[in-house]
This record gives sequence, structure tokens and C-alpha cells, in this order.
Amino acid sequence: MNARPLRIGRGIMLVSLTMFAMAPLLMLIVTSLARGWFHPQVLPSTVDVSGWSELLTDTSRRTALLNSLVLGVATACIATVLALPLGRAAALSTRGVRRIVALLAFAAVALPPVALGIGLQLTVLTMGLGGSLRGVLLAHLVPALGYLTLVFLGVFTQWDARLEEAAATLGATGRERWTRVMLPLLRRPIADALALGFLVSWAQVALTLLVGGGAVRTLPLDVLAMLQSGQDQRAAVGALALTIPALVVLGAARVAARRTTAVIA
Repeated sequence: MNARPLRIGRGIMLVSLTMFAMAPLLMLIVTSLARGWFHPQVLPSTVDVSGWSELLTDTSRRTALLNSLVLGVATACIATVLALPLGRAAALSTRGVRRIVALLAFAAVALPPVALGIGLQLTVLTMGLGGSLRGVLLAHLVPALGYLTLVFLGVFTQWDARLEEAAATLGATGRERWTRVMLPLLRRPIADALALGFLVSWAQVALTLLVGGGAVRTLPLDVLAMLQSGQDQRAAVGALALTIPALVVLGAARVAARRTTAVIA
């Protein structure tokens, strides 16, 4: 007799949590389609999709979106290419080396974004890349490389080197060991790393603002500018646009994980 009230309580809690989690998203969707929505109206009086069409037709907003995509893809690819061998080398080294690498990688992740951004701004300025897309890319690579190094350090700490040794015994060259043994096993970690690297850059605000100096427009900065200027509809459209590539990247990583044909022991 006590099971039914318990199930009802769990159902109410689940519905409440779902509504609490979905409320901001629903508000963004309604706001992105609203025009002339003022208090005390419960719903907007007019539906307007001009904010969505403007996202692709307005030159400044299209530039911000393109910059964010370029930075996200470039950060993901470069950080993955650098972090994979770095994590492998650290995992195969002594415990002291592993600790140092892990500490440096964690510092790049754990430092306050403003403190990290100021240091990177000064560094980028000395390189003559201040206020440029390349300078912002270098800044985004720092936290992304920190995250991905920790990812691959964990992967290769549990790596079974006997698989490579067995392939070498069977006559496989170094290149064949990479392409036929390691890469199939690393498909899921690489997909996760690419997704994480993209998301680190895609949502970056502080580093972009400090290193870019306001000269490099990205979608997160554009959303903040719209919100501060009271353009709620445009800000809502931009905020929703921020979620779409993130969901696509996570979905692609999930598909790649499902297609993994081997599991790291």
C-alpha cells in the first residue's frame, strides 16, 4: 500500500524537475518568436520569425556565427592532434612526469578565465596577434588542450600495450599499428575529444573578449551585446543558435561511440 504513494511522489518529482529544466529553453523559444510581448501579457500578441531569418541574412550576425564555427572546429582538431600524443607520452613516462603533465593540464582548466585571459592577452600582444582570429584561436587552445590532455592521459594510463606488441610481432609496421590497431580502439576517445574541444571553444566568452579586444565577433559575444541593449528577441535567437551545433556535435560523438568496434581494456 505504501508503493503507490511512493510512485506518485517520484512521478511528481520527475515532472517538476523536467519542467524546471525545460522552462528556460521554452522561454527562449517563445521569446525568439515574439514581437510586442509586454507585461502583463501571458503570451505574445504577434508571432515574428524575422529574428531567425536575420541570423543568416544580417552580415554582422553571420560573421559572428561563422567565426564561432571556425574557432570551434579549428580548436577541436588542433587540440586533439596535440593532446593525443602528449597524453600518450605522459602515460608511458614515470609517475613524476605524469603528475607534472596532469598538474599543468589541470591548471589550464582550473585557472579563473579572467586571470588566464589577461595572461594570454599579454602573450598574444607580444606575438602581434592581438585582436585577431588567430590570436583568439591560440587562446581557446589553452583550456581545450588542458581538457583533452587529461582525457588522453586517462585513456593511455589504462592502455594495453600488448596489443601493439602483438601487432609488431605479426610484422605490422609502425604506421600499420596506428591505423589498424590504435585508431580503431581510439575512435570513441577521439570522438569525445573532438566534441569536448569544440564545446570549450564554442561557449568561450572571457578569453574571446580579452584576447580579441572586441575586434573578433563571435556568437556568444553577439548574444550578450543584444541582451545588454534590450534586444530580447535577437538575443533569444542567438542563444538557441548556440545550442544547435552543440547538440549536433554531441550527437555525432555518440554515433561514433556506438560504431566503435573494440573496447579499450
